[in-house]
Amino acid sequence: MFPAQDLDNTVKRIKQGDQLAREDFLESYKPFIFKAACKFCKRGLDWGRDDELAIALIAFNEAIDRYREDSGVPFLAFARLVIVSRLKDYFRRENRADAEGLSLEADRQNNLECARSWEAYLEEEASREREEEIKEYEVLLSSYGVTFEDLVKCSPRHRSTRLSLLHAAQELANSNQLLNELKTKKKLPLIDLEKITGVSRKTLERGRKYIIAMALLISKREEYLYLSSYLILPSPAEKGVPEK
Repeated sequence: MFPAQDLDNTVKRIKQGDQLAREDFLESYKPFIFKAACKFCKRGLDWGRDDELAIALIAFNEAIDRYREDSGVPFLAFARLVIVSRLKDYFRRENRADAEGLSLEADRQNNLECARSWEAYLEEEASREREEEIKEYEVLLSSYGVTFEDLVKCSPRHRSTRLSLLHAAQELANSNQLLNELKTKKKLPLIDLEKITGVSRKTLERGRKYIIAMALLISKREEYLYLSSYLILPSPAEKGVPEK
């Protein structure tokens, strides 16, 4: 996935007519499109065999053209909303709703979109998704002994400290071994993190809850699209000299 700023810039360039960028972008985000479609359909899908994936790809392309930066919704969250909407249309047309009431939900959604503008629909769905995402993240953090209150208290005030802790969180999230150790033991692998990042153990210990929260968010960026859109990770140049 592109970093948030690069993603927005790419979408803007595509909307200005860069067809090659559009093709590359669609290809790069096929895994995202695949996951969104499979999650909605509640089953595995195959490219070239299942119409749902073709519809999801077209919907993602549609999302590029319809996206507005001032909507307050991250592009990928918006794209997912369009994918879900188009797949609901498809199931409604094909009358292939499953036994869990998907057809009823599709009809409800259709009524919403007919009765209101797309903007109103987007605002309502985005608000619902954002709220669900926050609740899920809160539950996830609680399993590590971290609360939102803790994050407010332990969030670093100084930019250099914040960059050091984000660097540590990024390294943790990008290492399958260290991330699995965190998930298994519910503790930071302090010794390994100190070796990898050069950040002192004292700093890592002080920022333990912040690092855990950010590492989990980074590792689940595709699930927490709204929350991760606010996450600005340090560039290689910003990682600089580790804090002692």
